[in-house]
Amino acid sequence: MDIEKYDYVINEMLLDYEFESDGPRGKIKKLVSFVPQNVGGTTYFNLGFGDLIVETGKINDLSVSDNKDTQKILATIAATVLEFTNHFPDMMVYARGSTPARTRLYQMGITANLTEIEPLLKVFGFINGKWQPFEKNVNYEAFLALRKKL
Repeated sequence: MDIEKYDYVINEMLLDYEFESDGPRGKIKKLVSFVPQNVGGTTYFNLGFGDLIVETGKINDLSVSDNKDTQKILATIAATVLEFTNHFPDMMVYARGSTPARTRLYQMGITANLTEIEPLLKVFGFINGKWQPFEKNVNYEAFLALRKKL
């Protein structure tokens, strides 16, 4: 994707991607973390994102930074998903915002970049208790991405 994004640092396990938001509120450390989950024998990775609490290494996924760089942050998150699925091409990535508004923000980011995403990832949305291929103009509750086989 040719959208401006932040550079990030990846931990040795390839599960945590750290970067700094830079805007009017200063530099704010952010973390994208892929956490393994297993439900009913199906393994997937939950995408966690938010401000990094440096003292604990944990994510605050409810903070509102308001650093005027939302699109750059969304592009950075998308880049981490692409890199993660490049390292782990058979793993699914599950994403849901910590609030309905954040889930909607993720959906807007996917929709805005669907042309660039579709050749690389299969994207699904969760609605009415089931998964379906992602479509524009449908309000989903969560998202699932899987790297396409080349």
